[in-house]
Amino acid sequence: MSKGEKMSEKATDAVKKAGKSLKDATTKAAENAASLNNKVIDHAEANTRAAFAAMRSAASVKSVTDLAKIQTDYVKEQGARSMTQAKEVGDMIAQFGRDAMAAWRPKSD
Repeated sequence: MSKGEKMSEKATDAVKKAGKSLKDATTKAAENAASLNNKVIDHAEANTRAAFAAMRSAASVKSVTDLAKIQTDYVKEQGARSMTQAKEVGDMIAQFGRDAMAAWRPKSD
């Protein structure tokens, strides 16, 4: 094999390797998007269940004081839930970024 053929083969291998890396990264990005979408849907379902539970409780109150307590508790719990949910989503996105960067780092063979 001539020197030119060897260089051509190396270049072809490098392009194939880059193409595979790009395909793998694209596949992983789609998987990550699906995971993130599912997490957001899970959060929306939890928030909706909590809101309906608060409404059910509010519908059966005997006094304005009880209603105020239910509303205060709901707002407090929803605030905490929102902070937890935002952290979960942020952690997922950060991990996706770390994974993406790791995939592009040279591997020692």
